[in-house]
Amino acid sequence: MPSEHAIPATPDMLVWGTLAAATPPALTVESGDVVSIVAMPAGSAASFPPDAALVPAEYRAAVEGVPQGPGAHFVNRPVFVRGAERGDVLQVDILSAEPWMDWGFVSVMPLLGTLPDEFTEYETIHPRIDRERGTCRLPWGMELPLDPFFGVIGVAPPPEWGACTTNVPRAFGGNMDNKELKPGTTLYLPVFNEGALFYAGDGHGVQGDGEVCITALETGLKGSFRLTVRKDLSLKMPFAETATHLMSIGLDEDLDDAAKQAVREMVREICARTNLSRNQAYMLCSLIGDLRITQTVDGNKGVHMMLAKQYL
Repeated sequence: MPSEHAIPATPDMLVWGTLAAATPPALTVESGDVVSIVAMPAGSAASFPPDAALVPAEYRAAVEGVPQGPGAHFVNRPVFVRGAERGDVLQVDILSAEPWMDWGFVSVMPLLGTLPDEFTEYETIHPRIDRERGTCRLPWGMELPLDPFFGVIGVAPPPEWGACTTNVPRAFGGNMDNKELKPGTTLYLPVFNEGALFYAGDGHGVQGDGEVCITALETGLKGSFRLTVRKDLSLKMPFAETATHLMSIGLDEDLDDAAKQAVREMVREICARTNLSRNQAYMLCSLIGDLRITQTVDGNKGVHMMLAKQYL
């Protein structure tokens, strides 16, 4: 029977800003087990609200007790999944994502975002979160519904890449900032190391496609994931699906190349699931595939295509 595991949000179980195959695992699980984590917001003490009493002890302990690497995001020390080998695929069923903090932050920061030269009056706001109602309230009075998801989900990068920043999403997943990767979605990740070495973090309360100012509503989330080794699949890039849609993912410094990658991956997947030719799959993408800009702010830009399964 599958087991359930939890990784506590203590400094010894967190990594800040660095993804590396050499990071010691937090725990070892069997394929099909469920792992729960408590994610801290990205950022640093500069992101704390003026009222120090609002800062949870866990968040303060993470900022003060975990050495920061080149990136901004806290993630769990990796989960080693028995049986996973390089060339396999890790199936990640996203089971839950729920806020545990009563506030989040949104920032305009130097040299970051989609329009860094046009927005030079830097500030951070701290919207309050109503967890019972599932909303947040902005300082100017507007209320928005929450739609929580983890901005960072991935496996460890290839060992030959060394230590990578959490900021830039790549073939191993990572900081994809894709708001569709929420509960009910299944994410497939190519495996580059024995054990896959799964991690997640970067809680987002709500985010639009693009994440244009550099942040979503950055906040703490609790979440759970079912991790299953798939030896019958082979992927070079992350791919996802919901009950109703396939979702291809393109990541590249050039937005055009990210779009090409998302289209290419969707064509590949349609051909794998149907008897359609590549030409037919390509034409189907043009008719019912929706290309969306995932984010434009993480070094490698993101584009994802949504295609309804009912037409396959």
